[in-house]
Amino acid sequence: MVRWKTDFSKWVITSNFERRGWQEVHDEKDESWNIFWANVGTVRQVFASDSLQQLRPDQLINHFPNHYELTRKDLLVKNVKRYRRHARKLGVAVPELVPSTFVLPQEYALFVEEFRKQTSSTYILKPNGKAQGKGIFLINKLSQVRERAAAAAAASAHGATGGGSVAQLFGQASSRPGTSSSSSSAATPMGPALDNYVVSRYIGNPLLLGGKKFDLRLYVLVPSYRPLVVYLATLGFARFCNVKYTRELAQLDNMFVHLTNVAVQKGGGDEYNAAHGNKWALADLRLHLEATRGHAATQQLFADMQQLVVHTVKAVQPVMINDKHCFELYGFDVIIDSDLQPWLIEVNASPSLTTTTKADRLLKFKIINDALSIVTPPSWSGSGAGSSGKGSSRNRESAAADRQYPPALGCMQLIHDERSEAGGSRRTTGEAVVTGDKGSAFGGGAATSRQLADARPRKVVVLHG
Repeated sequence: MVRWKTDFSKWVITSNFERRGWQEVHDEKDESWNIFWANVGTVRQVFASDSLQQLRPDQLINHFPNHYELTRKDLLVKNVKRYRRHARKLGVAVPELVPSTFVLPQEYALFVEEFRKQTSSTYILKPNGKAQGKGIFLINKLSQVRERAAAAAAASAHGATGGGSVAQLFGQASSRPGTSSSSSSAATPMGPALDNYVVSRYIGNPLLLGGKKFDLRLYVLVPSYRPLVVYLATLGFARFCNVKYTRELAQLDNMFVHLTNVAVQKGGGDEYNAAHGNKWALADLRLHLEATRGHAATQQLFADMQQLVVHTVKAVQPVMINDKHCFELYGFDVIIDSDLQPWLIEVNASPSLTTTTKADRLLKFKIINDALSIVTPPSWSGSGAGSSGKGSSRNRESAAADRQYPPALGCMQLIHDERSEAGGSRRTTGEAVVTGDKGSAFGGGAATSRQLADARPRKVVVLHG
């Protein structure tokens, strides 16, 4: 009998477990579970260096130990930049994944240099430690960085006066969780400092529908980093702003124009439509684009988004701890500009499982169901669950490396398996692979086995981390 556990109650999770006939573990101290859908804080405790807990071979948990390498804004940017630099050294073309981005305060001088080259550009600042659109603001003047930071710091200090350098306002350089300086902010003479921020060039020419800005939520499953295996759900949705987009400077502070976050748009009063939650199914968006922009352009866009996902995950592969007990379901937020170029906004370690409409509930249920079917195949529940945990680590890793993943399962489409792209070789040394492969675009239904088998890489280059 498979036993499951979770530390937050969401219908799309619990109903999937219950419909499989699995048994819930209610006691927080009971470690007899086989699969644990946990929040990131719990996972951090499980894998903490001082933790006495040791996972059994038959146990699975839904986050990798250092998932933050991909899901924390500043670390994502650093890893992507390193990945592209390495690719350039090898003469491999990697598409731009994120807009020009800098981490404050560490890269403030570089940001100033970039800003002065394009003084007409608008930039968006986002705090590392916040979500749901909190703490975000737009600027079009350098002086606004200091002004906004001082105002926010004063608010957090309950009336402390502004002033100080940008570095003081934003605190010291934040470190990775679990290191000696894990806090993302530090106290300054003016009071508590702000979280570290990332500042990115604002995509001022977004693709609009009905005059409104939108972005996409894509669901990406990574059951293994070594070998790297990536699935992309054909289900997803577009999230729309309440009001029509405008570039007028007077609307620079109007978040209902610029931010698509549901948490933000819900505060838009009568403009928010609870019937559809300001969301539109990915399949419907694709049909609309095929009708308005053409089949070829739409096909290329979806292929580019697929490659954006693959390259982003490859960028963190060298630094990701590939614990065989782990898998991860990420939420990729992507924006499309008017030239049909996709840009990565951020990656969520815990994409919202709260449902706002019936369609939303069915979509998320299906995504969780298919993800679980991939990470818990019949062989796992039949031979692993409830075992005594015997068997060497090397044997378990070898078995994981030899595991065959289905090319498609339900809404999940296999878009990358580095073993097939490297001619069947097995690599477990933390390498990343940059390829020029062109898989079938997602969104029009899962690809068939033959379609995926026919997709051959045009170029394979090994990038050592």
